[in-house]
Amino acid sequence: MTILTGKINRSQPPSESKSVILETQGLTRRFGKLTAVNNLSISVEQGEVFGLLGPNGAGKSTVIKMLTTLLPISAGRAILAGYDVTRQSDPVRRVIGYVPQALSADGSLTGYENLLIFAKLYEIPTKKRDRCIREILEYMGLQDAARRLVRTYSGGMIRKLEIAQSILHQPQILFLDEPTVGLDPIARTQVWQLVLRLCADYGTTIFLTTHFLEEADSLCSRVAIMQQGEVVTTGAPSDLKASLGKPNATLDDVFIHYTGDQLTSGVDYRDTARTRRTAQRLG
Repeated sequence: MTILTGKINRSQPPSESKSVILETQGLTRRFGKLTAVNNLSISVEQGEVFGLLGPNGAGKSTVIKMLTTLLPISAGRAILAGYDVTRQSDPVRRVIGYVPQALSADGSLTGYENLLIFAKLYEIPTKKRDRCIREILEYMGLQDAARRLVRTYSGGMIRKLEIAQSILHQPQILFLDEPTVGLDPIARTQVWQLVLRLCADYGTTIFLTTHFLEEADSLCSRVAIMQQGEVVTTGAPSDLKASLGKPNATLDDVFIHYTGDQLTSGVDYRDTARTRRTAQRLG
């Protein structure tokens, strides 16, 4: 593994060099009589940052869990890097990285020890593990904290470590589920910069969910907006804003137009509790 270094590139990779890395056709997930995701058909291009937006309960996390093989698909299909997610789940897991909302770093271990566990899980050869871990720690700016217990890390450092864990094997596509929830503005900006740097240095495809629409507007080349388990619109943020036909339209305006929801609606006790737990463990 070789970590490439370079300046953060805030521009998107040139579209003419892209090919489709992820495609879903009629993707559906049912829980008994409840259809959480219904007939979802999207495509994601290699090297882009693709955002999945929607109110709480729209089905975003369920989509990610299906695409990362954590939930079986009820109907339809998904092809990721040429592999069928249902029939070729093992190869799919080798070409993806996943950072969930839930804590994925062990606070009782050091940053280095956390990465060592993931290096073993990804079957990185023993002789290469130490070098790979040191390189990724340096890439993330965590080399000085490598031997500290993760429980002493700030929220931004924890998120960087979790991303480091998920890209140690150099995945083709990285799934980020609410990557900046619970982070302060400085740490959030650092994660934004890291996402763009991964695209620029590795050509990594990023698939993210977020409730911060300014985040999606800044990072994503394209977004899909979900409502009640279905995608209601897809496009570049600039095109979606222009589609409203009003001056100075924002992505917030687009969200409300297509979902009919105010940005603060739909947040129940469980959603609030989850967000506060996340903020507490990252704070």
